[in-house]
Amino acid sequence: MKKSKMGYLIIASAIIWGAVIIGCAFVLKGTPYKEDVNRILYGGVIFHLLFIWNPFEKYFKKDKPKQDIDKSDSE
Repeated sequence: MKKSKMGYLIIASAIIWGAVIIGCAFVLKGTPYKEDVNRILYGGVIFHLLFIWNPFEKYFKKDKPKQDIDKSDSE
């Protein structure tokens, strides 16, 4: 993953959570519907984890060097 793509994912994350907050504000406007707000928040969390942090996880695992542990050092 290129650094520019990582920047786009961070911006997308901010846009998603901005939309979630605005959606919650519209639902709460004058009405106390907790269940509707929970659906919006759960949807935002699921969307965020699947489409934003999953590529980040793959990038960080690929970029991280594997360390070989010598068994003789632990004795």
